Amino acid sequence: MSKKNNGSHGGIGFTGLLTIAFIVLKLTGVIEWSWLWVLSPLWIGALAAVILVIIFAWLLK
Repeated sequence: MSKKNNGSHGGIGFTGLLTIAFIVLKLTGVIEWSWLWVLSPLWIGALAAVILVIIFAWLLK
């Protein structure tokens, strides 16, 4: 049997790894940032995605 490659690589990605690293550093006391900045890779990535969707929607109208 051959494996079918559907193009999906999976994995956690850079922002996921960065978020996990920040959480570990926060919980171990290495950094004393607020949780807003510890979780910033998540909301910055989400904000960038929303901005891109708005730009593409505006360009396609």
